[in-house]
Formats: sequence, C-alpha cells, structure tokens
Amino acid sequence: MSAPETNRETVLSARGLVKRYGSVTAINGADFDLRAGEVLAVIGDNGAGKSSLIKALTGALTPDEGTISLDGRQVSFRNTLDARATGIETVYQDLAVIPALDIATNVYLGRELRKPGFLGSVFRQLDKKRMRQEAAGHLADLKIGIKSVTQNVETLSGGQRQGVAVVRTAAFGKRVIVMDEPTAALGVRETGMVIELIRKIRDRGIPVVLISHDMPNVFAVADRIHVHRLGRRAAVVDPKRRDMAEVVALMTGALEPTDEEKNGGA
Repeated sequence: MSAPETNRETVLSARGLVKRYGSVTAINGADFDLRAGEVLAVIGDNGAGKSSLIKALTGALTPDEGTISLDGRQVSFRNTLDARATGIETVYQDLAVIPALDIATNVYLGRELRKPGFLGSVFRQLDKKRMRQEAAGHLADLKIGIKSVTQNVETLSGGQRQGVAVVRTAAFGKRVIVMDEPTAALGVRETGMVIELIRKIRDRGIPVVLISHDMPNVFAVADRIHVHRLGRRAAVVDPKRRDMAEVVALMTGALEPTDEEKNGGA
C-alpha cells in the first residue's frame, strides 16, 4: 500500500549540492526531496553520483556548496554522528553487524544501555536485561521471526542478519531511514523479507530512502523514484505513470523527462 496523499510534507531536502574532488565533480548542483511517509527510491548508473549525494545527506561527507534542510530547518552535518543525532539512520549493503555478538548487543551497538544508579555511572555495567527486552520488542514490532535475542548473529540467515540491521536503524531512526543496496547480498526469499520490512517501516510513518540497482524491487516498494544522472537529479518519477523500461531510459539519458518530472514530480 502506498503512502497516503494527506501527509506529504517534505521531511528531508537539499538544494544545489556540489561536491568536488580536484577536477572531478561528484555532485553537480543536486536537489533532493523526501516526503513524509513514503519510500523514495534513488537510482542511477554507476558514477552518476548517487552515493555521494546520500553521503552528503547522512553526514558522511560535507558538500562544498548548497543547503540541506530537515523538517524545514537548515542543518549542517559534520559527520554521521550529527546526522544520527537528528534521527537519520543508514542501513548498509555489507550487512553491518558483528556475527560473534548476540542480536540484542548488535541492536544497541554503540548505544549500549547502562544499569541505573551507582553500578551504571561508576562501574559502567551494561543493563543487558533491558537491552534484551527492548530489542525483543523492536523485533516484534517489525514482525521479524527470530526465536531469541540472545542468539549470536552468526547463527542467522542473510535475510535475518539484514533484518537485525534494519531493526537497529528503525529503533533509533525517528525521522529518516536510508537503505543503501540492502538486498545486494541476499537471495530471492531473503530479499522479499527486506522489502516487506521496508513497507512496515513506511507504514509506521517513517520515510525511507532506498538506493538500489534492482528495478523490480524498486517498482515493488517505491512511492516515487529519484533518477540521478551526471551528478544531479534528472527526474522524479511516479512508478504508476512510468514503466520499468521508461525509467531505465530516463536513467541512461535515452529518454527526456517531462517538465513536471524535471522539477521534482507531482
């Protein structure tokens, strides 16, 4: 089910982003708009600059020019921690979990909860019971079928491991969740699990940015498609109005977008 049309304010936007590496311009005056409660797919050929765009939006790089706004207010991210502090979380394609640790520990990696009072503040003891309870709750919210949060991640399938990474971002990503090729290392069944997780996150009201080369997956889940070409936004497409072949042609430059698509879509 697509995101409702009644709650479509812009959550995350960028205007005129530029990033140069010597004589190479990775981002060339790029614009970007993510609306509330939607899945926005970002597609582009290799070298189109989509990865650099996403890095700028998540604090992994600082643009040379342009502005980024969150909920209508201009922001400046010095690093990914700044972006995470505003509620922007990223799921990476390389299954960014630690296999030898259990699920609860992976969910709270870098955000470990400490016991209340003297034990936590002085001896810095971890509140493992609370982390396990809350991690189990997050798994249940997204209906991920894992028996126990105390089992090590190395015992899970690829889809379940990616599910743990998604749970971690959903637990702390209160404004925006970015997914960078989340199904690249997965089989067909496990890919279906991740696509369903994306839908569940959207249905909770959290917008998702999905970077993907897999056009069937893009058309299966995206509400809008941001086409990135030559370092900038070439078009924003409604997948109900364009078929897969047309979107690929827009991505390669074989087809010209409409004026509406050039200006960011309907």
